[in-house]
Amino acid sequence: MKVIVDNRPPRQFTGPDPLEPVLCRTAEDVLDSLQAFYAHSTGFLRRQLKQVDDTASSPQSFRACYPELVLEITDYSVGDSRLSYGRVDLPGVYATTITRPKLFSSYLIEQVGLLIKHHGVPLTVRQSTTPIPIHFALDGDHADAIDLPGLQDGMHRNYFDVPDLSVMNDDIVNGIGFGNEYPTQPLALFPAPRVDYSLARLEHYTATDPGHFQSFVLFTNYQQYVDEFIDYARRAIDSPASGYNTLVLPGNQVLHHAKDPIIWPERLPQMPACHLTRADGRGISIINIGVGPSNAKTATDHIAVLRPDTWIMLGHCAGLRTTQRLGDYVLAHAYLREDQVLDSDLPTWVPIPALAEVQQGLEHAVASVTSRQGYDIKEIMRTGTVASTSNRNWELRTRSDSIMSLSQSRAIGLDMESATIAGNGFRFRVPYGTLLCVSDKPLHGELKLAGMANEFYQNQVSKHLLVGIAALENLRAMPREFLHSRKLRSFEETAFK
Repeated sequence: MKVIVDNRPPRQFTGPDPLEPVLCRTAEDVLDSLQAFYAHSTGFLRRQLKQVDDTASSPQSFRACYPELVLEITDYSVGDSRLSYGRVDLPGVYATTITRPKLFSSYLIEQVGLLIKHHGVPLTVRQSTTPIPIHFALDGDHADAIDLPGLQDGMHRNYFDVPDLSVMNDDIVNGIGFGNEYPTQPLALFPAPRVDYSLARLEHYTATDPGHFQSFVLFTNYQQYVDEFIDYARRAIDSPASGYNTLVLPGNQVLHHAKDPIIWPERLPQMPACHLTRADGRGISIINIGVGPSNAKTATDHIAVLRPDTWIMLGHCAGLRTTQRLGDYVLAHAYLREDQVLDSDLPTWVPIPALAEVQQGLEHAVASVTSRQGYDIKEIMRTGTVASTSNRNWELRTRSDSIMSLSQSRAIGLDMESATIAGNGFRFRVPYGTLLCVSDKPLHGELKLAGMANEFYQNQVSKHLLVGIAALENLRAMPREFLHSRKLRSFEETAFK
C-alpha cells in the first residue's frame, strides 16, 4: 500500500474579530448573546463566501466558530430532584456549542431559565473552538442568497471548513463524553455540528423547513394517514377554538384557511411531512417515514435534535393471536427488537419500558374516539409485546426460528418500525408510544390482499388517526415535567432536556 504524506504547511485561517465572553444572568440575556455571537460568525463566513465567489479564488482560508454556552457550578446542590432536566448534580464546568439560536429560542429560554432558577448562578456565552462548516452557515434565511456551485463541486474546502463527521456523532446520547478526563462536561445531548447536520437532513427528507416542525409528532408509513391528517387540519385551522393556526405542507406551503388551494411539489420528498401549527410550537407534525426500520431510524435520528415532547407510531401490524380481528388496536407495552439497525447504539439486552403517561394518553384517546369504556375496550384493543423485524417477508421463515420466539415473547403484533421508533425515543430521551392497527393475520390464513386492504383503509384510517391526535392533545395538556419523566434518564445526564 502506498503511503501518501501531506507535506503542505498547516492552513492559516482568517477569522472575524474576536468577541469578549458575556456573563448572562437571565435566560433572555443568554438568548440575545447567543444570537449575537452566532450572527457574528455566520455573517463573516457568508461575506467571505461571496468574496470568493466573486473573485473565483482567494489566497486566504476563513474560519468562524459556533458560540458556546458555559455553566460553572461550585457546590453539590441537587435542586429539585423531581425534575428530569434543568439542573446538574455535581460541581464542575458544563458546556455545549449552540447553533440556530433563533430556531431554538423557546427551548433555550426554558432550559436556561431552569438552570438559573435552580442554581442561582449566571451562565457565560463565549466563542467556542468548533468551526462552523460553510454549508451550515447558510441556514434557511440565507441559503438562497448565494450562488452555490463551489459548494457542490467541493472547491470551497480550499477556503472554508466543511462538515466533519468525526464531531457529528451521538457520543453524548450514548453515554460517552462524561468523566474527569474531559475539560468540560456536556450541557446538552447534541453538539452544534450534529444539530446542523440533522436540520439539513430533515429539510432534504421532508421538504419542509425545520422551523415548521411541532413538538408533538406522529409517524406513519401510509400516505392515507397523511391525507386524512390534511383533511382534519384544514377543518382545525378554520376553527378558532382549536388553537391551531396554519397547516404547512411539503414545499413549505402554508395554508391559513380551509379553502386555501394546495399546490403539491412536482415530486414528493422521500418522507412527506405536514405540520398543524400553534403559536407556541406545540402543535402536531405527521411524517410518512415509509417502510422499514432503517427509515424509522433515519427520521428519529434527525427529528430528535428538535427536542420534541412526544412521538407516537401509528401504523399497521400483523395480528398474532386467533382472537384478534382486522381493525383491532394494539397498544405496545414492550418490544421484541429484531430490527437490527440500533444494535450498535442500543444493545438488545436494554429494556425499552412502556411510559405510563403516554400509555394512559393513548388508552384514554381510544376510549374517547370509540366510545368504549373500561372492560369494553378489551373487545377492540390488546396491550402487549410488539415485535419489529427487518425482514418484510418474515412469514417465509421456518417456524423454528421465528414463530417460537414470537410465542415466547408473548407478542401480539408484528411490524417493522415500532421498536426502532421506541428504541430511539428511549435513546434520545424523547417520550414515545405505539398504537397499531391489525391489518392482516398471516399466521391464521388472513393475508393482506388488495381488496381487503382497500376496505380496511377506508374503514379504519380516519378513526385510527383521530385516536393518535387525541392522544397527543391529552399529552399536551399534561405539565412538561410530568411528561419528560426521570425514567428516560441515565446515571450521568445533561442538564438540557
